Amino acid sequence: MTVKPVLSLREITKQFNKGTANQNTVLNKLNLEVKKGDFITIIGGNGAGKSTLLNSIAGNFMIDNGRILLGVKELTTVKEEKRAGLIGRVFQDPVMGTAPRMTVGENLAIAYRRGKKRSLRKGTSDKEREYFKSILFELGLGLENRLDSEMGLLSGGQRQAIALLMATMNKPELLLLDEHTAALDPKTAKVVLQLTKNRVEQEQLTTLMITHNMNDALTYGNRLIMLDEGQVIVDLSGEEKMNLTVADVLVLFQKATDKNNSSSQLTDELLLSR
Repeated sequence: MTVKPVLSLREITKQFNKGTANQNTVLNKLNLEVKKGDFITIIGGNGAGKSTLLNSIAGNFMIDNGRILLGVKELTTVKEEKRAGLIGRVFQDPVMGTAPRMTVGENLAIAYRRGKKRSLRKGTSDKEREYFKSILFELGLGLENRLDSEMGLLSGGQRQAIALLMATMNKPELLLLDEHTAALDPKTAKVVLQLTKNRVEQEQLTTLMITHNMNDALTYGNRLIMLDEGQVIVDLSGEEKMNLTVADVLVLFQKATDKNNSSSQLTDELLLSR
């Protein structure tokens, strides 16, 4: 019996500034199948199509051609707000994804009630507060005592940790992480990445994570894909991925493309990420 992929991207194409001198094909007939439980790290040079790929899946804009399937659900023309109940997302900027003037508890309540039947009740119930405290306690950051603090008063790392909880607490069918540690200092980024690994494993989430840090791309997840000019040019999993070094990644990229400008750009990024 063939197992249906959690996510299928079939020949998806996205162009910007179509019909002008600045027309840019960012995704070019890209194909990708994601299995249940996959934790995929995504790498590639600037302009390779990484963020556009996640934006297309989340529904930030409609693709020009191709199909997007989440399990058996056709998402190709479904609007972003309807996809939000199925897809969790954490952004690069800690300011995005949370409401800074609302409290930690209020932010968690919004995420907790997403997709549930709405009521006229405001605030959070005692039962909800106890639940929020318990999941915040698991983060190990002391945030279980900050339910009534405004989100905007927290550090970037604390906000990203809460954004991660908000994106995963209802166990989405797919989790998208768009360079969610890039704006954090190295020490805090390491903490958030470990929290990410814990949440993904605990909830058995199917995950796509963009990163510019090659060491992180190799350390986390069971599968690695590399994009170039809007296409998947490398796709490795299992032992093949586990045995890779940063130098190996560069060699793979050079073998996969003859475009010297792309190779040079990725070389620079690899050196910076060491």
